[in-house]
Amino acid sequence: MYNQTSDAIWWYLHELGSRVVAESGIAIDRFHVGKIILHSLKNSPEYILQIDGSTDGRETSKSVLERSVRCASAFKNMGLQYQDVIVIMAPNHLDLVIPMYAGLYLGIIVAGVDVGLGVSELRDTLKCTEPKIIFCETSNVPTIKEALKALNITTRIVTFGKKQDDKMSFKELLDKYAGDTTVEQFKPADFDPTLTIAILVATSGSTGIPKTAALTHKNVFYGFPCILIFNTEFPSPFDKVMVLSPIQWISATLQFIMSPIVRYTRMQTSSTLTAHHVYSLINKYKPEFTIMSPTFMTTVFKSGDRDKCDFSSLKFIIVGGSAVSKQLLEEVKEVIPNCHLQIGYGLTESSGLVCNPSYSPFGSLGTPLNSVQFKLADVNTDEVINEPNVSGELRIKGPAVFMGYYNDAQMTAAAFDEDGWLKTGDIHYRDENFNYYFVDRHKLLLKYKSYQVSPTEIESVIIEHPGVLDVAVTGIPDDELGDLVVAFVVPIKGCTVTAQEIKDLVKASLSDPKQLRGGVIFLPEMPTTSTSKIDRTKLKKMALSLNRE
Repeated sequence: MYNQTSDAIWWYLHELGSRVVAESGIAIDRFHVGKIILHSLKNSPEYILQIDGSTDGRETSKSVLERSVRCASAFKNMGLQYQDVIVIMAPNHLDLVIPMYAGLYLGIIVAGVDVGLGVSELRDTLKCTEPKIIFCETSNVPTIKEALKALNITTRIVTFGKKQDDKMSFKELLDKYAGDTTVEQFKPADFDPTLTIAILVATSGSTGIPKTAALTHKNVFYGFPCILIFNTEFPSPFDKVMVLSPIQWISATLQFIMSPIVRYTRMQTSSTLTAHHVYSLINKYKPEFTIMSPTFMTTVFKSGDRDKCDFSSLKFIIVGGSAVSKQLLEEVKEVIPNCHLQIGYGLTESSGLVCNPSYSPFGSLGTPLNSVQFKLADVNTDEVINEPNVSGELRIKGPAVFMGYYNDAQMTAAAFDEDGWLKTGDIHYRDENFNYYFVDRHKLLLKYKSYQVSPTEIESVIIEHPGVLDVAVTGIPDDELGDLVVAFVVPIKGCTVTAQEIKDLVKASLSDPKQLRGGVIFLPEMPTTSTSKIDRTKLKKMALSLNRE
């Protein structure tokens, strides 16, 4: 069913966009995500659009439509203007998408923010985005109030659920400001979707300080549907889809936006995400599709624990966000042999996936999507690499590529080369058939003497050890030699793994510059960023302070 890609999603969106344009008479409305969502919600009023697996709460498209229109009317009556920013900082409950859709109807910018940010991190985020409203949980109010101190911005805090102190609840906001505008009377805003920012998404920050990518409505239109290029039946390519990502991840936002447009039931949870909670969700709701990070997939499919779950309903899983080991893919495939398991390569800055993996060799990310242009460039000289099997930085162009980092002209300029190509920061090579292969993040590459060393390559060897659950490789600086390679290893529970075994495995498989001269460090679990990627910056600090064997 999912062996090759199809243009069906684009045919469906073309037809849907044509109907939206026919209603408005404005040709560029085919890219107006708010109008597309509004039209789609009206077309399937009784469809169960979302389920909170934590409470079993369910909501139809009609209810979401009515509540989001009331919220948009409230925004208007509160005086919010075109391209003002609202922040949504909450778990995945049923209220989450209501202000999101309302903002998209009006050309208001929607920013999802991690609920776990501390005061300092949140202050930086709010300084950048300058939101007019922050929607949050009651428990986050003290942190938000503290973060807003010393910032010269006027921001209203609105709580989902019960109000706290003088802060208005979401229900109170709707009751006070929504007015009597009906769905039939409501008119979404007219604007140019090619220039209008739809969402702000924090980049992962796995190698440094996160930045805030600004994606336009047109970026979203071209980027988000790429997760559905394997599907041939629209609407309703799936019955139920499981959302495992928080709102600050692009993998969550794209599912919040695509579910009403292509009509599938979005099953999410307002509870803390653990492997055992995921098992209960899968056993109860039988989702067909999900997106996972390699780190969380490793946890969910851990031997022994996974026996508590019937994974057979899953027909399609996209795994991405960081390097994916062959061993992990094979292990998951053994558990659910009838599931199509696809490595998804993309960036926040590209609004999602950029590769077409049809008919590609194992380990390849595939060929460029039709809407994306690729080139490889030497990172030192910027010279274009035209030969196969020569590594260079992947650079891309296309309508899904973002307009820049929000309120950061300097970082935006640095993100593109002089010819306007987005510099991904990822090292790739291609074969003779233009299948692309990921080597490593440019910032993660190590240098031992004059030799370039890829942590991903070393990790792919160590993960083959039968007692290793997870591994990450970094380096410690040496004045004469450059980087000394260090391996962080998480053993499988109950298994005994020695540092010498790990060193011997690397010695038997890889050349001299890639040996573990910095030693081995054992951890109970890997430190991760808010986007579930291994926190490489933290590992570098830990390598200098922890005992290395």
